Amino acid sequence: MSADGARPRARTPELRLVPAVLGAWAAGGVLVGVEPGAGVGVAAGMLWTAAALTALAAWRVRLLGVLSLALTAAAVVATVVALQGPARVPAALAAVAGHAAVDLEVVTTGAVDEGRVPGRAVLRDDPDAGEAAVLVFLADPVDGAGLRIGDRWAVQARLRAVEPGDDVAFLAFAERAPEPLAEPPPLLEAASALREGLTALSRALPGPGGRLLPGLAVGDTSRVDETLDGQMITSSLSHLTAVSGSNCAIVVGAVFALCALLGLPRGVRVAVALVALAGFVLLVTPQPSVLRAAAMSAVVLLALATGRPARGMPALCLAVVLLLAGDPWLARSYGFALSALATAGLLLLAAPLADALARWMPRPLALVIAVPLAAQLACQPVLLLLSPTLPLWGVPANLLAAPAAPLATVLGLVACLLAPFAPPLAAGLAAIAWLPASWIAAVAAFFAGLPGARMPWPAGAAGVAALVALTSLGLLAALGPPGARWRRPAAALALVGVLGYAGAVAGIRVAQTITRPADWQFAMCDVGQGDATVLRAGGRVALVDTGPEPAALAACLDDLGVGAIDLLVLTHYDHDHVGGTDAVLGRVGTALVGPVGDPGDERLREELLAGGARVVEAGEGMTGELGGLDWRVLWPPPSGVEPGNAASVTLLVEPGAGCGACLSGLLLGDLGEESQLRVLGAESIPAVDVLKVAHHGSADFAARLYATAAARVGLVGVGAGNDYGHPTQAALDALAASGTAVFRTDLDGLILVAPPATPDAPPRVWTSHLASPESP
Repeated sequence: MSADGARPRARTPELRLVPAVLGAWAAGGVLVGVEPGAGVGVAAGMLWTAAALTALAAWRVRLLGVLSLALTAAAVVATVVALQGPARVPAALAAVAGHAAVDLEVVTTGAVDEGRVPGRAVLRDDPDAGEAAVLVFLADPVDGAGLRIGDRWAVQARLRAVEPGDDVAFLAFAERAPEPLAEPPPLLEAASALREGLTALSRALPGPGGRLLPGLAVGDTSRVDETLDGQMITSSLSHLTAVSGSNCAIVVGAVFALCALLGLPRGVRVAVALVALAGFVLLVTPQPSVLRAAAMSAVVLLALATGRPARGMPALCLAVVLLLAGDPWLARSYGFALSALATAGLLLLAAPLADALARWMPRPLALVIAVPLAAQLACQPVLLLLSPTLPLWGVPANLLAAPAAPLATVLGLVACLLAPFAPPLAAGLAAIAWLPASWIAAVAAFFAGLPGARMPWPAGAAGVAALVALTSLGLLAALGPPGARWRRPAAALALVGVLGYAGAVAGIRVAQTITRPADWQFAMCDVGQGDATVLRAGGRVALVDTGPEPAALAACLDDLGVGAIDLLVLTHYDHDHVGGTDAVLGRVGTALVGPVGDPGDERLREELLAGGARVVEAGEGMTGELGGLDWRVLWPPPSGVEPGNAASVTLLVEPGAGCGACLSGLLLGDLGEESQLRVLGAESIPAVDVLKVAHHGSADFAARLYATAAARVGLVGVGAGNDYGHPTQAALDALAASGTAVFRTDLDGLILVAPPATPDAPPRVWTSHLASPESP
């Protein structure tokens, strides 16, 4: 406090490097999406020229120095894109993409998630032809159970190129199980063993707390199921399982404290801390948020080593620019953007918000509230792009969960490190860490279940612009000088915006209730990254696939008023299509199932039989009736197909003689391009009203089939922010070209399709979210 009792003003944030961040990010975000060699080098040259000219002019106009800094950073990133771009898509791999399967040699580079394996791949018969980043979809998710980061293995797979700008160059669809070739290098093997040790400890712990603990400690979310993951996202707590600056600060701080106790000089302390930081990155895997946190920590450590002051914003800006210069493709990473924005929000907004809140409450409480509020305000515009909703309870959820997070993180990390050397002690620490982890999971479940946990908001650029404008007005009103004339107008406009938004939401909810079609015939449930489609006609109900989790399916069926299931179709046995089957056991009359692939598939059949269902294996040509709808199985053929996506049960649904107002539909499961073309060659596919888009809108499709079906409405079951890149732009473009209006559960929520109001009109489509991308 100063002599007159006033609180000293906070130091002005150091923002001189912000233009460099903006320039680097803009250049990376734009240029990585350009085809290699398509003028990127020319753009780099133009940026260098502009940077030099503005630097010379800055001697007379100082403001041009800011522009020169931004242009220089942009030129550096553009140069890196021009140099690295062609090498990311080797010609040899591009030549075989989209054709027959090839033999690949792959090195795992990231965590394996339900059969998806990120890696670096080369052609086995020509390893010198170039290496590319790939995402391998294993033929059976079980095949990925033993794969670790650094493992080298062989696989036969079909390659498909992705759009420029993605973090991988190809998707690889495996046709057989991977063949191990070599184990990871010693350091990577040791890191994998430590992570596996913590995962094993967590399996002995009950409930959501046990599943969440590895994520809180080392960012390993492999045990977090769809329900818990959805609750963490809905309550704005998912950042706790993403390794961030706080985790790095804990590691660096602990190492510094230990070195200080040993009396080591500052230079040695910094060197040891840097080594520990590198080891921590290996342990938690170098995800984008980890790289941002580690780079910023390294900048701070190097500043300490030279005796220079380490201020937050310059360290963040320098770390971001260096990372973007090293890997410009990070500019399109949501994880990297959210990590950088959250840190910037804390550095720029937390203290001013605490000062503003302290006018009405004790300062310690104001600071506690200001921290999650600052991070949420900074990240929300980007989060809107992932899901057009606002987390109403995000700040209180973080307030309750925040005290438990450091305990779970530190104790879990120590247990992870001790597991190979002192298993009993590690188990004891993990059991203690389970308590705060369970508290966090309980907080997530509580707030996710409250009314308005996710308030709808307009999607796309317009929604982001509206939120930024409203947030800016609120910050101007709250943080401006007490005597500023514009504070009251800003506060009034912000209040009008909030009240208008609340009124609009209430009005639309009422309108949705009134306009929700009682005569719907197709419904696609919002079950996350998975499929669950309901058909209804003549008082009878069919359910095609059950999504990944029982809770989400049960909630949707309750909302739809569905009790008994006359016909259950399980297109294939991937978890995102059958994981929710427990929700309907005992309610199914007939179950139509695909070919069995492993004992787990057989167990699911037995559970259906035990629940009273008649279980029938689907085959081409099989027909039936559902309340006036006639259905026919188009796939799989009698000759048999390897179980999995390629064997997805495919249904054609058409109005029967007594159902003139019924809609027709084509439901493709996860059928890939090759199988789609075989269906097209063997069957006469009519134009349909509704298309259940294959494989969540993946790039593995046949445009000819979509054009032949010429559906008025396309339904895509897809999870918000999924890391598959679903639905792909290629699929969306093909559907648009065939005249299909696309509705997707990540943007639209629950989707209902009802018969048209007049004979020549398109089907009526109702969605549970505020905005839909298209209308038929």
